[in-house]
Amino acid sequence: MVPEGWVRKPIKEACQSIIDCVNKTAPTVDYMTPFKMIRTTNVRNGRIDTNDVKYADEETYLQWIRRGAPKKGDIIFTREAPVGEAGVLEHEEGVFLGQRTVMYRTDSRKADNYFVFYSLQSTFCQRQIENLSNGGTVAHVRVPDCGEIILNMPPLPEQKKIAQILSTWDQAITATERLLENSQQRKKGLMQQLLTGKKRLPGFEGEWAEARLDELFAFKKGKGLSKSAVVKNGNYKCVLYGELYTKYGEVIREVVSRCDDQDGLVSKKGDILLPSSTTTSGIDLANATAVVEDGILLGGDIIVLRPKSQHDPIFFSHLLTHIKKYEIASRAQGITIIHLYGSDLKDLVVKTPVCNAEQKAISEVMTIADSGIEALSRRLACLKQEKKALMQQLLTGKRRVQVDTEAA
Repeated sequence: MVPEGWVRKPIKEACQSIIDCVNKTAPTVDYMTPFKMIRTTNVRNGRIDTNDVKYADEETYLQWIRRGAPKKGDIIFTREAPVGEAGVLEHEEGVFLGQRTVMYRTDSRKADNYFVFYSLQSTFCQRQIENLSNGGTVAHVRVPDCGEIILNMPPLPEQKKIAQILSTWDQAITATERLLENSQQRKKGLMQQLLTGKKRLPGFEGEWAEARLDELFAFKKGKGLSKSAVVKNGNYKCVLYGELYTKYGEVIREVVSRCDDQDGLVSKKGDILLPSSTTTSGIDLANATAVVEDGILLGGDIIVLRPKSQHDPIFFSHLLTHIKKYEIASRAQGITIIHLYGSDLKDLVVKTPVCNAEQKAISEVMTIADSGIEALSRRLACLKQEKKALMQQLLTGKRRVQVDTEAA
C-alpha cells in the first residue's frame, strides 16, 4: 500500500533517458587528461569520486559518450561489483561511464533527481535490486532490469521537499566527516613529531634511548577461547583478537566481550596487545592496543607485550602502531593467512624518552586527540543512523512533509 496521492511506477517512467555504458574496457593513459572514467569503485556510499579516476584521451572519450554524455545531476548506478551503489554527478566536465555502470537522467517534469537517488538507496529498492541480481556466479543487474525498479512516488513538490530534508542531513554528515578527517590528520602530524622526538614538549630535553623490545617487554600469548565459551552475559571479561583491528592504538576502556571460561592468560595492568593473525594485510597486525585494566581473559591469536619495568603503556601502544607499523608488517609471514609471532618482534629496536614523565606527557596529548576523534566518530555514526531512520519514514510516506501551497 502507498499513501494517498502516491503512486508506484518503474524508474524508467520517471526518467528522460537511461544510458548504459560501453560494455568493454576503455583504453586509459597513465597521465592526467581532462577526460575521466567513472568506474564502479568511484561510486560508493551515495557519492561519486571524480578525483581517484582513470584518465583517457579525447578520442576514447568521444567514443565512450556516443550514447550520451553524463551531465550534472545525472544518477550513476553500479550494475556489478558491487550491485546497487548510486550517486549524483556533481561535476560533468569530461566524465564518461566505465564498465558495469548505468546512468539515469530524470525527467524534471515528473521526478526530482535527488528523490530518485535517495529512493534507490531505500530498503524497498535495495531489496528489489538484490532480487534482480540473484542467479548468477557474479551478482549483476541486467540493463533492461535497471529500468524496472519500482519507486514509491509522491507528487513532485513532495519529492522535492523530501530530497531537500535528506540533503540537509547529508550536508551535516559531510561536514562531520571533514572534521573527523582533519582531527585524524592533526593527530597523525602530532605523532610524527612527538613519537620520534622531532618535537619536544615543554620542560623535556636530552637524548632518547634505543632498546630492543625484548629488553623492555616479556612476550606472552593469549589462549584460544571456544565459541561456546563466549556468551553475552558471561561472568568474565575477555578480549578477542578481532577486536584489536579497530582500536588503532587506543586504550580499551570498555571490554565488550564476555565469557564463562576462566582458564587461560589473564591481563595485567600495562599489557600491550597485538593480533597475531589476519586475512587482510600485515599492517593490520600493528594495531597495538594498550590494556590498562587487569584481570581480563586474553583470547587466542593475541601477542601480549608485558612490561619488565615501569613504562607508559599508552605511549608504547601509539609508538608501535604508528611509528613501527610498516616494520612490524614486514615481519609477518604467510599468503592467505598472515601470521605474526612474538619471536618476530623481540629484536625490533625502538627509541624512547629516558624519562617516564615525558612518555606520560606524550601519551596524554595522544589521549586528548583520541577523545576528540572518538567523539566525532560517535557523532558521525549517530547522524548516519538517524538519517537512515528518517529515510525509512519519508520514502514510505509513514511521515508526510508539509508542502507550500504555491509549490504544490
